[in-house]
Amino acid sequence: MSARLPNYRNVVAARRRIRSHACFTPVHSSPSLNALAGVSLVVKCENLQRSGSFKFRGALNAVLSLPPADRRLGVVTHSSGNHGAALAAVAQLLGLPATVVVPRNASAFKRTAIKRYGAKIVLCGATLAAREKTLAQVQAATGAYFVPPYDHAAVIAGQGTAALELLEQDSEVDEIWTPVGGGGLAAGTILAAGEVVQVIGAEPELARDAYDSLRMGARQPALPPQTVADGLRTALGALNFRVLQPYQLPIHLVSEAEILAAQQLAMSCLKLVIEPSSAVPLAALLKQGPQLCGTRRVGLILTGGNIAL
Repeated sequence: MSARLPNYRNVVAARRRIRSHACFTPVHSSPSLNALAGVSLVVKCENLQRSGSFKFRGALNAVLSLPPADRRLGVVTHSSGNHGAALAAVAQLLGLPATVVVPRNASAFKRTAIKRYGAKIVLCGATLAAREKTLAQVQAATGAYFVPPYDHAAVIAGQGTAALELLEQDSEVDEIWTPVGGGGLAAGTILAAGEVVQVIGAEPELARDAYDSLRMGARQPALPPQTVADGLRTALGALNFRVLQPYQLPIHLVSEAEILAAQQLAMSCLKLVIEPSSAVPLAALLKQGPQLCGTRRVGLILTGGNIAL
C-alpha cells in the first residue's frame, strides 16, 4: 500500500490519465425524487461506468500509474465484486493477467462479471483477514502487483475524478453525498470537491465502522459482513481515514429496510438499475425528511449497478 496521502493535484492528474478509457458518465434528475427528498437532486450515474461501477476509475488510474516492470506479471486484488470486476476490466483492456480473491458469500452476479472480463477467481472466507491471507498466497505464487480496492493513493485519486466531473456538469451543487465502505470514494470526493462543496457520507447501520472510527478518533474493525449493501462491508482504509478525519466527514446511518426502500424508489423514479450500496446516500437523505432538507442542491453519486434482475 502506498502510504503517501493523495491531494487535489493527484485527482486532476488522474482525470487526464484515465479520460481516454473511462466513461464521462451522465447526470440525471427526477422531480419525484426531489419532492420526496426535499432537495434538488443531481444524480451522477456511475452505474453506467465501464465494469458497472465507479471502481473502474481507481483501478485504471492505479494500473496506469505503475511502471511497466511492476505490471508485467499481472495484477491481483481482493474484492466482494465491483473492484474485482473493475480491475479485471482494466487488465483485459491493457492485456494483463488478473487474479481476484473473492469471498464465498459474494454476489454470484458479481463473480460472473469478474469472469466475463477474463480474470481468474480464487475463493476465500468472508472476513477481511481471510481475504488478506489468501491474497498473500496468490501474490507469492504469481508475483502479481496488488491493487488494493480502496486503501491506495492512486485508487483514491482515481475515484475522486467522479466528483470532478460532477462539478463540471453542475456548478450549482451545494453538497455531494457518497456511500462509505472502504472510504476510497469518500476520500477522493473530499480531495476533489471538499474545498468548494460540503461532502457528506452515508453508511449502513450494520457496517458502521467508518462512523464509529470518526466518532472515536481511531479506526475500528469491520463489522460482520451482514448488510445487503455488499460493496460497503469492508473496513475503512488507513489512508482514507487520514483524509476523512481532518475533514470531519459527516456520516448518516441507515437501516437495511431503508436501503432497500431507497433502492426500489430510485430505480422506479430514475429508470436506472442500481445496487443497494448506491442507494445508501439516498436512504440517508430520505431519512432526514423534506422538512429538514430545505432548498439545497445535492449531488449524489450512484456508485454501481451490478445486480441480477
